[in-house]
Parts: sequence; C-alpha cells; structure tokens
Amino acid sequence: MARSGKGRTAVEPAALPDVRAGAPRGTGWLFAGLFLLYMFDYIDREVVSSLIPFLKSDLGVTDTQAGSLASAVYWSIVIFTFPVSLLVDRWSRKRSVGLMVMLWSLATGIAAFVRSFPQLFFTRLGVGVGEAGYAPGGTAMISAMYPMEKRSRMMGFWNASIPLGSAIGVALGGLIATRWGWKHAFGLVAIPGFIIGVLFFFFARDYRTVKLERPATKTRAARRMHVREIVRDFLHTPSLLLTYFAFAGNTFLTAAYLIWLPSYFVRTQGMAAGPAGLKASSIMLLAIIGAPLGGILVDAWRKKHAPARPLFAGLSTILSAGIWLLAFGVFSGTAQYLVMMGAAVCTLLYLSGASAVTQDVVHPGLWAVSYAICVIVQNLLGSSTGPIVVGAISDKYGLSTALLTVPIASIIAGVLFLLAALFYRRDLEKVDKVVVEMER
Repeated sequence: MARSGKGRTAVEPAALPDVRAGAPRGTGWLFAGLFLLYMFDYIDREVVSSLIPFLKSDLGVTDTQAGSLASAVYWSIVIFTFPVSLLVDRWSRKRSVGLMVMLWSLATGIAAFVRSFPQLFFTRLGVGVGEAGYAPGGTAMISAMYPMEKRSRMMGFWNASIPLGSAIGVALGGLIATRWGWKHAFGLVAIPGFIIGVLFFFFARDYRTVKLERPATKTRAARRMHVREIVRDFLHTPSLLLTYFAFAGNTFLTAAYLIWLPSYFVRTQGMAAGPAGLKASSIMLLAIIGAPLGGILVDAWRKKHAPARPLFAGLSTILSAGIWLLAFGVFSGTAQYLVMMGAAVCTLLYLSGASAVTQDVVHPGLWAVSYAICVIVQNLLGSSTGPIVVGAISDKYGLSTALLTVPIASIIAGVLFLLAALFYRRDLEKVDKVVVEMER
C-alpha cells in the first residue's frame, strides 16, 4: 500500500478492503429489524399527507401551514441529527436507535389528542427529534454488516423501506381518517413502531465502537485523530461534499411529491381523500423497485468502473427529473398516472450508490457522522423546503404549477453527482483501512 500525503492509508480502488471482520451471525434478523424500523419511520412521517383535506376542514389550515407540518419533521432532524450521530458513533448503535424509535412513536401517538394547529405542529417537531439519528445509525450498521462490494446492494434493499413505509402511511392515513377520523390515524400507526423499538433496544446486535485513530503502519504507531484533522478530512473530500448537496436536490423532489400528490388528485380529479391517498400511495410504492434495483446495477457496474456509484446516481437522477416533468407538463388522466409510475421507479435509483459514497470515503469511526451531515444538508435545503415551497407557490399560482417546478431541483442534483464522480477515485484512495468487528 502507498501512503497519502495527508496521513491516511491509500488503498487501490480495485482492491478495497472488507472493513467487516468475521461472518456475523444473525445478520438477517438484524437487517429485518432495521428494515421494519425504517418503514415505520416513514409511515409515521408521511401519514400526515393524506390527512391534509381533513385538517383543512377541521382545523382550517392553509396549504402553507399544511406543508409546514411535513417540514417541521425535517427542521427537527436538521437540529438534532449531528449530536445524536455522535452518540451513535461513540456510544451504541442499537440503544440509540431503540430510544429514537420509542420517542418518534410517542410523538406520533400524542398527535391523536391535539386540538389546534400549533399543538399538531409541535408533535411533528417531536417526531423529527426521534427520527434525527435513525438514518445515520442504520446506515452505519449496514456498512458494518456487509463487505464494501455489497454495500450499495444492501443499502438498496434497506432503502426500499422508504417508499414502502411512505405508501403505507399515505394509504392508511386516508383510510383510517375516512372511517374513524384523522386523530385515530396518528394513534394507530404509532403503536407497532414503539413495540419494535423496545425489542431493538434490548435484543439487537451491534458492531464494536471504532476508535478514532490513524492505524499503525510500518513507520509509525497508531495515533488518535484530532477534531481539526477530522474537519479537514471532510472539507478536503469533494466527492463527499458534492454528494451531500446533490442529496438535497433529490429530497426536495421526494418530500414535495410525498406530501402533495394526494391533494393534487383531490383538486385536479375530484377524488375523495381516501381514494386519492390510495392512488398516490400506489405511485409511491413503485419506488420500492428503484432503490434495490439501483444498488444491484451500480455494484455490478462498479466492478468495471470505480466511480460508478456517484456517476450512476447522477445519470439516474436526471432521468427521473425528466420523466416527472413529462408527467406534470405534458400528460393527463390515465397516461399521466402511468408516466408517474415510471417516474416513481426511477426516483430512488440514485439512493443506494449515493448513500454508499457517504460511507466509502470516510473513516469507519465516522460513518454515522458522515451520514448525519448528509441528513442535515438534505433536510435543511431539500426535505424541509420542498413541501412548504410547493405550498407557498400553490397558494399563489395553484398546485399544478407548483408541482411542475419541482424537478428543477433534481436536475441540479444530477449535475452535482456527475461532478462528484470526477473526484471519487482520488478520495477513495485516502481512506484509512480499519477493521470493524460485529459483537459476538
């Protein structure tokens, strides 16, 4: 191995190390638990989207206020995800995750008892506090469970829980609210996640906390990494920084469509809230194909082309944006619905490779922190702004016009991913080779 100028062990891209030591037992059960928790994360997060017509009638909320109910979750995530990720990396993945799941489930359940918009808004802030560290914690655990050559693929299967949970949340919200009222929708979806969170806290397996140090070489002993050195490494990894901002463009699109598609069908096609939620959820559910398919394709391509992960993310993102533009700008009726289904499949193709990039080019002891920074950027600039910006444009120009402008953000994201691919190989060569051990 060669030495890089910044003190990190250089590893040839064609012979990247498997940082996972041994063959962890019970990996399948642990993966299943992480999948279910991510699914309930998005059920609780997106249930509010199909409840907007009921909230407008019962609480008199405006479109801007309705959008803020989705944005509130992301604002809390932005504030709390970094300190929580430090807890994840330095203390315990499974206990941090379990506590967060119980917290967001309780906040969702409390929404069943609110009587005003401000009260509901604060419960959504509470949901965001609970969800702040789950994506970083889960991403770090997936990275430790599987070797690097399988990382995108397994990230893809895990991230398939996002559209699944979103679709279930939207569909259940509309159905429960139609039959029993919108408050029951919040209460009923909160219970299963809380139970699984308790089980995860006590019974899940974890990987051993990785020391923040430069590994020993033939010429020097292992030494502790300093904060200034860690910050410098992040700032001097352009493929990582570009990936963070590219994520924001894509989450702007997904958050906007997740929250507003049910209302779009209600207003443009005269559908009732329940059927509109089912129609929107059927579109969102097809995104479940995109995440694992993208992971399989990008890991296969990576065997021949090292920067495949950011490059594939860029190309698939631009493809997705183009199809969404056609859906809202050209088609209507059944044809529009079919085009939206195709767009949904393509929307998450980028996610597996892009998520893996946030882990590939950083020290394993900073996996959760790296994804936490990604979460901050994507939620601050993307997820939290998408729903409320669309709501504000809708109040002034109409919802159809607002949704037509959304794919512009993904086009910008695609360009940023393509730029990240130019630096990826060089950044990969600077990463420390550190063995990560799962608990026995």
